[in-house]
Amino acid sequence: MDASDVLAIAMVFAMVLLIFVSVAFLLSGLDDLFFDICYFCRWVYRRLFVERKRVPLTEDALLARPQQPIAVMVPAWDESAVIRPMLTNMVRSLNYDAYHVFVGTYPNDPATHREVDAVCALYPNVHRIVTPHDGPTNKADCLNWILQGIRRYERESGIRFEIFVMQDCEDVIHPLCYRVFNLLVPRFDMVQVPVLALLPKWYQFTAGHYIDEFAQLHYKDLAVRERLNRSLPAAGVGCAFSRRAFDIIAERNNNIVFSVDSLTEDYEFGFRMKQYGLTQIFAQVWVQGQRHRSPLPSPNLVCVREFFPATPRAAVRQKSRWVLGITLQGWENLGWMRGFWTRYMLVRDRKGLLTNLVNVLAYLVVFAVTGMWLANHFYPDSYRYPPLLEKGTWLWYVILANGVLLVHRVSMRAYCVYRIYGWQQALLSIPRMVWGN
Repeated sequence: MDASDVLAIAMVFAMVLLIFVSVAFLLSGLDDLFFDICYFCRWVYRRLFVERKRVPLTEDALLARPQQPIAVMVPAWDESAVIRPMLTNMVRSLNYDAYHVFVGTYPNDPATHREVDAVCALYPNVHRIVTPHDGPTNKADCLNWILQGIRRYERESGIRFEIFVMQDCEDVIHPLCYRVFNLLVPRFDMVQVPVLALLPKWYQFTAGHYIDEFAQLHYKDLAVRERLNRSLPAAGVGCAFSRRAFDIIAERNNNIVFSVDSLTEDYEFGFRMKQYGLTQIFAQVWVQGQRHRSPLPSPNLVCVREFFPATPRAAVRQKSRWVLGITLQGWENLGWMRGFWTRYMLVRDRKGLLTNLVNVLAYLVVFAVTGMWLANHFYPDSYRYPPLLEKGTWLWYVILANGVLLVHRVSMRAYCVYRIYGWQQALLSIPRMVWGN
């Protein structure tokens, strides 16, 4: 087998890869386009029939509602560097009184113990709960032990918590966030507010690409998802649950609320709630007339913000956990639940298992095409193989359609970023999309 035979075989493989990658990108792009069409239809409908009649939500309206007792759950492993400032900022900034914070720590993490105890000494509504075994474990295990500690505290204090909130150790919480939870629970059994990224330096593209992804997800996609399916995957932070929800799920799962068999227990929890007939809402609330404005971008939006990994290694590790938990473990634990829209959302969530592979294969195709072009350029007298892509063929039009869909996708992401962070971050979202890929 000479060099020409090897090149011919490589061309066949490149053509097969090109067809596979192009069709996969087309299907994924049409899926994203469908969501965008639904978003704009929802936007037009709300503009014409909802917002004209609705009275804008004000801070005074939130403050007028009697406060329900809230239990805040914060699992913490090796968080000594951030847990004290997070808790201190939370207690000082929240415009809410009837809440208690329960921080779950591990016996073999004395540094985090000391930091939490320092906050507990200053604020009587902050409590530390120690798991019975060493860490680290997954988040679900720590949350289950925190819930056991909350039940014990209820028996000792006589307080009955009506709302349970999940937070992380890096969260920056909007001052009115718990007022929104107090407004919507128990009318809804789960309330999810937007989760957004805090702004890093403009040149930190690894941390910055989370800005773009979460802006698109929590400004557009979750709103459409709630409208189509009436259910949401919990984000794990900035989400509140009714007491009824925890009681029902615990009763049906041997008194265990969060599944310890998953790396993304919060994602599965949202689907379980729909399965049990519990109600959910994505609360994208813009409060008017705030007396104490948040210093963060888009201060009227009630949300939770946090820092995300700033190094490629940490980002790859985090996203690998998300892909593994949502696609593989979610597939195993949830299967294919009933309902057309539920199954469609599961397909949409699990397509990452395929699109991540397609992205890698797409780079191979680019290298193959580039290599052939360079060979023909530097050796013009050599044997010329037919091009992989000919104008006017069906594959030509598929790739053209993919180009249009790509431009639309970039534009939609930039639009979502603009709506929350402004035009400067919207422009930066374009190169960050390439980096994040």
